[in-house]
Amino acid sequence: MITPPFDRELAILNNGELTLVQQLVESSNVGFVVDLELDDDYAWAVYKPELGEQPLWDFPPGLYRRERAAFVVSEFLGWHIVPPTVILHDAPAGVGSVQWFIHNNGEHYFPMFDTRADLHPQFVRMAVFDLLCNNTDRKSGHVLLDGDHIWGIDHGLCFSAEPKLRTVIWDFAGYTISDELVEAVEPLISDVPDELYELLHPVEIDALQRRASRIVRLPFLPQARSHRQFPWPLV
Repeated sequence: MITPPFDRELAILNNGELTLVQQLVESSNVGFVVDLELDDDYAWAVYKPELGEQPLWDFPPGLYRRERAAFVVSEFLGWHIVPPTVILHDAPAGVGSVQWFIHNNGEHYFPMFDTRADLHPQFVRMAVFDLLCNNTDRKSGHVLLDGDHIWGIDHGLCFSAEPKLRTVIWDFAGYTISDELVEAVEPLISDVPDELYELLHPVEIDALQRRASRIVRLPFLPQARSHRQFPWPLV
């Protein structure tokens, strides 16, 4: 299992020689498993080029920026939910995000919720993260277990200025958000990482800060209001 501050992982992602291994055939956008070599070190990653994105009516092109923004916010909070993610401009299919590959046993949110009560605090933290980042696509298969650590992947549909929360993690609806989580979110109300201004529209950053304020003022997880707040497919 990788551990922060991810110096090795980010060095390999940013500077390693990248080779395409296999296309992700079930992905709605074109993505690739790639390998990276840096000196004597080696790793796998997932590469999502902008050229492979399907046009969307509610998100502009450049979803790879949101993948990086989710990692930046995750690290700012100190929660380490999003695997190390960088943006490469000279990759084989052009500019895109490259994210560290998480090796896992194939389990996803639904079976883990039923069998691993010890992981529930991490699921609550992920639910708060998705509320903050306005995640529109938290499927069960986007929740991965590595050792005893829960990772979240596929954050290209986050940070919309309009409310769009869509997730499978509704089991904790109504739960009080702990003081520890609230205290981690609170600094975003007045300040955000500088890099976000390169990745998101200012209106989206304002909306992020308003959501942070909502979490601080009203520290509970919301209820789903309609079936539209569940992604499809669920896994």
